Amino acid sequence: MATTRREDTSNEETTNYAETPRRGNNYREMAKRETFKNFKERGEWVELRFMTQAIEYGFKVSKPWGDCSSYDVGVESNSRVIRVQVKSTTCRTGSGYLCQFKPNYFTEPYKLSQIDFFAAYVIPQDVWYLIPARILISGIRKEAIMVCPMRPLRKNRYRYERFREAWKLLRPRLRKSPKAKV
Repeated sequence: MATTRREDTSNEETTNYAETPRRGNNYREMAKRETFKNFKERGEWVELRFMTQAIEYGFKVSKPWGDCSSYDVGVESNSRVIRVQVKSTTCRTGSGYLCQFKPNYFTEPYKLSQIDFFAAYVIPQDVWYLIPARILISGIRKEAIMVCPMRPLRKNRYRYERFREAWKLLRPRLRKSPKAKV
């Protein structure tokens, strides 16, 4: 079977999507039209969305082969790979969305030795929350949290809003070098 190749002969300017992350793309409308057969299919779609968004912010990403890893996506940060577990929600509750951070029923709870960050995608709002795993796992384990992307930030009320679109947390921090004594 022969395939024909169509060449793009348009003279349109190209857009640098690394400088214009996702807002021009109408993923919210696309998500409303999408129907997923099951949660696994939706999860795979959300993982692809995360990888796309991370690349648009200039990160390099990798995907572990198969379903055996405790994390979904690796994000390169200098010489380190940050292990990210990707979650999503469409569950509107009051003025926010309920997002669950527990693995499936057949696996053990997440451990800090397995993942570094959770990435929670609020599909109807097209908003990401990048939350360090230690916030949800260490101490009192949180299996679900409420995120409120459509309300303005109010201190002491919306605990996780500081992690909304917090892509900078995936970048390495610059360490201050100690000043040498003369």
